[in-house]
Amino acid sequence: MSNWLLKLIMGNRNKRVVKRLRPIVAKVNAQEELYQKLSDDEIKAKTAEFKERLAKGETLDDLMIEAFAVIKNVCRRLCGQSWEVCGSPYVWNMIPYDVQILGGIVLHRGAIAEMATGEGKTLVSIFPIYLNALTGKGVHVVTVNDYLARRDSQWNKGVFDFLGITIGCIQNQMDPAERRIQYNCDDTYGTNSEFGFDYLRDNGMAMRKEEMVQRGHYYAIIDEVDSILIDEARTPLIISGPVGVSKENNYQEIKGLVQSLVNKQLIMCNDMLHTAKELLKTGDENDRYRAGRLMYIVRKGNPKNHLLTKMMEDPENHKLLERIHADLIADMKRKEMHKITEDLYFAMDEKSNEVFLTDKGLATLSPEDQSKFILQDPVEETMKIDEDEGLTAEEKIAAKENFQKVYHDTSERLHNLSQLMRAYVLFEKDVNYVVQEGKVLIVDEFTGRIMPGRRYSDGLHSALEAKENVKIEGESQTYATITIQNYFRLYEKLAGMTGTAETEAEEFQQIYRLDVVSIPTNKPVQRKDLNDVVYKTRREKYNSVIRDISRCYEKGQPVLVGTVTVDQSEVLSRMLQRLKIPHSVLNAKYHEREAEIVAQAGQKGSVTIATNMAGRGTDIKLGPGVPELGGLHIIGTERHESRRIDRQLRGRSGRQGDPGSSRFYVSLEDDLMRLFGSDKIATLMEKMGMQENEELQHPLLNRSIETAQKRVEQRNFGIRKHTLEFDDVMNKQRAVIYEFRTHLLMTDDIREDAMQFLDDAAGNIVDDFMAAQGEFKEVTAGMVNQFIAKVLTLFPVNLVRDDVAKLMKNPTELQHYLRDAVWTAYRRKIQIEGEENVSRLEHIVFLMTIDKFWKDHLYEMDGLRESVYLRSYGQKDPLLEYKKEAHHIFTTMMESLAGEVAKSLFNLTTVRESQQALMDMANATYSYSDVSSNSSSAPKIQVSDDNMHMSDVAYSGAGGALKQKTVVRTQPKVGRNDPCPCGSGKKYKNCCGQ
Repeated sequence: MSNWLLKLIMGNRNKRVVKRLRPIVAKVNAQEELYQKLSDDEIKAKTAEFKERLAKGETLDDLMIEAFAVIKNVCRRLCGQSWEVCGSPYVWNMIPYDVQILGGIVLHRGAIAEMATGEGKTLVSIFPIYLNALTGKGVHVVTVNDYLARRDSQWNKGVFDFLGITIGCIQNQMDPAERRIQYNCDDTYGTNSEFGFDYLRDNGMAMRKEEMVQRGHYYAIIDEVDSILIDEARTPLIISGPVGVSKENNYQEIKGLVQSLVNKQLIMCNDMLHTAKELLKTGDENDRYRAGRLMYIVRKGNPKNHLLTKMMEDPENHKLLERIHADLIADMKRKEMHKITEDLYFAMDEKSNEVFLTDKGLATLSPEDQSKFILQDPVEETMKIDEDEGLTAEEKIAAKENFQKVYHDTSERLHNLSQLMRAYVLFEKDVNYVVQEGKVLIVDEFTGRIMPGRRYSDGLHSALEAKENVKIEGESQTYATITIQNYFRLYEKLAGMTGTAETEAEEFQQIYRLDVVSIPTNKPVQRKDLNDVVYKTRREKYNSVIRDISRCYEKGQPVLVGTVTVDQSEVLSRMLQRLKIPHSVLNAKYHEREAEIVAQAGQKGSVTIATNMAGRGTDIKLGPGVPELGGLHIIGTERHESRRIDRQLRGRSGRQGDPGSSRFYVSLEDDLMRLFGSDKIATLMEKMGMQENEELQHPLLNRSIETAQKRVEQRNFGIRKHTLEFDDVMNKQRAVIYEFRTHLLMTDDIREDAMQFLDDAAGNIVDDFMAAQGEFKEVTAGMVNQFIAKVLTLFPVNLVRDDVAKLMKNPTELQHYLRDAVWTAYRRKIQIEGEENVSRLEHIVFLMTIDKFWKDHLYEMDGLRESVYLRSYGQKDPLLEYKKEAHHIFTTMMESLAGEVAKSLFNLTTVRESQQALMDMANATYSYSDVSSNSSSAPKIQVSDDNMHMSDVAYSGAGGALKQKTVVRTQPKVGRNDPCPCGSGKKYKNCCGQ
């Protein structure tokens, strides 16, 4: 009550923000009136003037009013002029409204401008684009597809050309040289995936600085920001390549078993439901309860069973299942909850999108050899082998190797089985994916578009290909990856615009630190949003939708029908064909006609069926006579799990004050209502005694449906946040690798880095060797030989045994001896091969080694991500375990990387003629007195922190961005396993060395 009273007195936050910005809009308009007196040349000169003032110390905020006034004035001057947009002539006829200037201020200040469909968001963006492009750092405008990027860049080109601002546009299949030209423009348009993949290629794959195309991440404006930052946030950007191993036979081997299991379960569930129907007829309470249990079992094993759906139309059966569920989760019946699925071959959880095989299912898969699908405990099996006194040492080693092979094969078989089960049970053709030209193509659940080039990860896509009997593409391995969230968090300033962001305001603030500001419409909205109509069954709902379409078609009122899936759009299309009602279908199968179909949707008598309308980017303008008929009528055939998608569909009608109407049709069989809907609706239908084809509509029902949508949104937010928490661990490691890799590409002379890596590798040898020895009193000949052998695995340096023996009790001095010997040897290599040749070799070795190790690291991290969830069964937090293991894996990788780089720098050569001289050099002996006396001539390690401590940073967990600070070593290097000089008693790497 107090919050309500406070809002009544002070108004909501959004209104207060808009109220504060309106005086700025008035100042822009006043300034623009003054500019109307200037000549074209004087207006054009403003760009140079603004840049000069920025150089002298003024800020963008200081220039904002004048710059926005210039944009509005240029729009006025260009009215009537034409230029080409996407191959067709376009006549400019727009002068920005006040609300569009308001939106431009919001975007410049780094927030999200929520503007209704048809309010001209593309025009809004030119204000902050022009202002921020004055810095010369480059502005990125992000769209949802290539067509919109090309259209918007050409549409705004006239304004920017007039002011001397260069415009670029990134398109798919564009070569790197052309991309570099586009990125060097003041403003660059492109899709989120193109920007993200260019970042990954620049930082993870480019071998020369000339191959890098991007020039930084200063300011980005994201069109349809909710679609990109929310809907696509769960799908990471991945550059992958073939691993050379096809798993087609692996899937084909199990496919028949899975198909048989799914068919057996379907038959069994149908039998259970027929039995349940007979039991319900007896009227006996015990029989009724048994029937309820059978129905509950079917809901666990085949929740979309048509017979079960039909039975659930009776509210009494719905109540019965709720009673069974309450009994099963009660404390006294916890064992019953596990027993309930014993009769099934598998159980599924639609909410978490998982399938669980039962013991009966496993036994059915392989009756002859049940161990084929059972994973043995590796620790227990290893202990058994060790404790078997009947085996010799060699036989134990062989037994362990054999167990490892069996364990690996079984793991792979179980993984393939799991993905095939998901493919058959949880993923539906024409809903989650389509099959075109012999390929399985993913359908974006939010936009209804096909996602070309995208594949489900972790073998699921291959499982779908096996299910649909198309060619199974080769397995791929990740080369570079980043989440959408973490890519856009690279930008210094971020802004976005969309028609629907308010419902996700909390997520935008928590993840991206973006506020949402709702901009008022230029004209009051005239659209009538009618109450939802609720039916018992999907069949009744579809019949009512067809009646509504027919009614509109007869009077000539255009209709836009929004469906959630491709399958629904085709069902309605067939029903309209039977009635001979002409119509257009826009779904993932016909997406190439998208702009044409949407543009015609407002013409008299048109009927358009579209799968989701998120981010279509094309206005629906009403044809002649249509406003008098009531404008565009929107029909939603189902409530989407996200309120934003429903609002986007509704927003297609009523643009710029046009008349219009909208209505959603819902049934209790819809996935949203079945999984998350309130039982109050079913109860209300029962009390009212609703018969077939009767409908229910009331504002309270709308609120109940919206509550169900909020539940799903909160759940999806949790999933996205969890994904980001895991990727944040990788993000810190990625930052270290990419930052160092960029340093290597941009720096011509990386000799200091090479010497540092040689130093690190030498230090690792000493640290690891001494740690393995533990405490010892005497230095033995065996220890000396062992140490020298380890050195020779990396470096072609023969150390004097007496020197090693003498220094072994002083690890720091031993490390200095080894380092000086290695440096001396490396300087000899430079003399033999030549400075220029070795410099070229250093770049090649560093980049190729880093890429190889990082690729292997990503593969290992993928495996860790999959396995860490199992630890929750041991009451351990998977995220905490992931962080701990990731730190260990990265540290180990960095140590191995230093060793491999050092080894390659000595072993590889770019000059064949010098091979004999290098072999002679490898036989040279380095005494302590010789190399120590020459150490003063060794290159001083005086380099910036980011490249000097490339490997050291791993020991602190790769803690993100590094400060640019020059470091000069004035004291001997302390070994990471040595006691810390600060006197804490800890090892250096765990104390000041972090």
